[in-house]
Amino acid sequence: MGIPYFLPRYSKGSSKHAVLDAIRFSSAGVSRAEIARQLGLSRAAITSIANGLLDKNLIREGLAGSATGGRRPVLLEMNPERGRVVGVDIGATHLAIVLTDFSAQVLHEIEIPFDVSRGPKICLEEITVQVHALLVETGQTLEDIQAIGVGVPGPVVIEKGTVIAPPIMPGWSNFPIREYLRDLWDTPVILNNDAELGALGEWAYGVGRRVRHLLYIKVGYGIGAGLLIDGKIYHGATGAAGEIGHITIDSDGPLCSCGNRGCLETMASGRAIAKRGRDLVAAGYSMRLKKNSFNGKITVQDVASAAQRGDIEAQEIVREAGKNLGIALANLVNLINPQMIVIGGGVTRVGDLFLEPVRQTIKECSLEAAAQDLSINAAVLQQRATSMGAVVQALSLAFYRLIEETEPALEK
Repeated sequence: MGIPYFLPRYSKGSSKHAVLDAIRFSSAGVSRAEIARQLGLSRAAITSIANGLLDKNLIREGLAGSATGGRRPVLLEMNPERGRVVGVDIGATHLAIVLTDFSAQVLHEIEIPFDVSRGPKICLEEITVQVHALLVETGQTLEDIQAIGVGVPGPVVIEKGTVIAPPIMPGWSNFPIREYLRDLWDTPVILNNDAELGALGEWAYGVGRRVRHLLYIKVGYGIGAGLLIDGKIYHGATGAAGEIGHITIDSDGPLCSCGNRGCLETMASGRAIAKRGRDLVAAGYSMRLKKNSFNGKITVQDVASAAQRGDIEAQEIVREAGKNLGIALANLVNLINPQMIVIGGGVTRVGDLFLEPVRQTIKECSLEAAAQDLSINAAVLQQRATSMGAVVQALSLAFYRLIEETEPALEK
């Protein structure tokens, strides 16, 4: 199956964690024999580990599976009532929070407009208010939450729980996000990049199941990539891997928030699409787009709506953005040779008007050897991809603490 190591420094090589991952990422329960086959362990070893997980109430025996010539095997599944976790997706312009049980079933969620540029303390205090409101609405308290996973739109130094020089998060660089939230919430917290969490979310619960070489591309206010390479998330030397929004597409292009010109974010992000729409209206084009605007303000949703209604100028904006993204992704395809590209984020709501130029450009610009078996898909989880990836890591943290209670606290 190729289960990624979500917490490699702590769980890699641990048979208990491997067995638990085999159970939690099965689609409808899994037998002891199948786990033994997947992991190359003996039936006796699997039985011993499974009994320990049953004793901790982390898993339970479910319905019997299909018979293959003998007695129907008993399937093992997660015990959803063993605990609760929270996944938080901090975007540049949105905030999404999900509450799940231990089987990753979503119990409640919220999504609201958000402005990450206000700085860490104001934003984290507001997130705290929203987390409390979600829990109150579901009859929970922070004491009921085993762990919280958080995604942010910038390069993350995982060991420190900080971001470093994030272009669209002014004032956040080196702020102790994880420690600050842990103190606010008195709950274990794990922090990661939003696109990397999107990759985990789509691998675990979306279109990328069982794919060992996967690129997740988040196209929203900015653009980032989560790289799942050979079954492991690749962070890079300093946590900055996947910042494809700052690949140069046109060295004479628009000025980017990072200080360079012609970055992909200035050519294909939601922010770029909205700006192109405003420029069109200011130049006297696209009456449909002008009618859709509110007090002269044009959003990416306005451009998408106009394009879907047949506005030629709006369609050209979307197609050009898709083509520019395709150019950048073709370079990644030639470099990394993935099995699958999953494209998520708010801009994908435009649909095939955006995705088809991406697919066509990748096909035209990639080497045949690198792209011959490549599939390119819209994210099945859509806006939930990052928050569900945060749930994946929150559950990993919760399971580690419950299994290895005598070990030092992971988040420290």
